[in-house]
Amino acid sequence: MLPSLKAAFALLSLLQLISSRPLMTISPKVTLSELTHGIQQLNSGVQVPCNDTRVAQVAFTDRKLSEQELLCQAATALTKVTRCKKDYEPFIKNLQSLHGKMNCSLSDDNEIYLRNFLPELGNFTQGMYRRLAASAAQ
Repeated sequence: MLPSLKAAFALLSLLQLISSRPLMTISPKVTLSELTHGIQQLNSGVQVPCNDTRVAQVAFTDRKLSEQELLCQAATALTKVTRCKKDYEPFIKNLQSLHGKMNCSLSDDNEIYLRNFLPELGNFTQGMYRRLAASAAQ
């Protein structure tokens, strides 16, 4: 009985310690790193059947649009993927956390295959990560 009482007390103490600490927010740098890494893993693995799905093209090289707008458009494009949704859900969540719940519009006039969209998104987020790391180092 005494060992289980000690274990219960230790567990309660641990829970109190955890609940008294403020929740840590995930930095954009960590989210970008996770997003880029996830895309690289998905692209290097077995070909996902849904990569033949067509999605709206996002102009990641368009300097007139803010990074937040481009991230929002990328999330919107991935949200429209209905097959294999579970494969892309982590990307959508990361993108939504990065663009800050912004509303954006996205035209379906130009579409590309998801297998081409993901590397473009990966390059874009990797560039954002590098710029963020360089500005933090200064």
